[in-house]
Amino acid sequence: DVQLQASGGGLVQTGGSLRLSCAASGFTFDDYSIGWFRRAPGKEREFVAAINWDGYNTYYEESVKGRFTISRDNAKSTLYLQMNILKPEDTAVYYCAAREKRRGFADASLANTYLAWGQGTLVTVSS
Repeated sequence: DVQLQASGGGLVQTGGSLRLSCAASGFTFDDYSIGWFRRAPGKEREFVAAINWDGYNTYYEESVKGRFTISRDNAKSTLYLQMNILKPEDTAVYYCAAREKRRGFADASLANTYLAWGQGTLVTVSS
């Protein structure tokens, strides 16, 4: 079974940092680009960041550029999201998701292009 297990969420103060992880199993990790999405309370799910299969290309939603960094370790089948200078508006459940690398990277922000999703991890940023 394809599985993505997100972890690392928690409660942090404004300006603080968290590092999310997403452990993958059941598929060949470097055959897939991986993305992070989030859903804030009462809002639609939105794209956060994506990284292509070999880690050389990344793509960020505008509001997190310069604060968040996405990375991956293919040897460990693990994806990361380093989140710095956190703001209350970053409060959300964060999900990792996988899409086939053959799709390219141009539409990596589109949730419906992802085949598998993790269960989410809650990030709460207090003001």
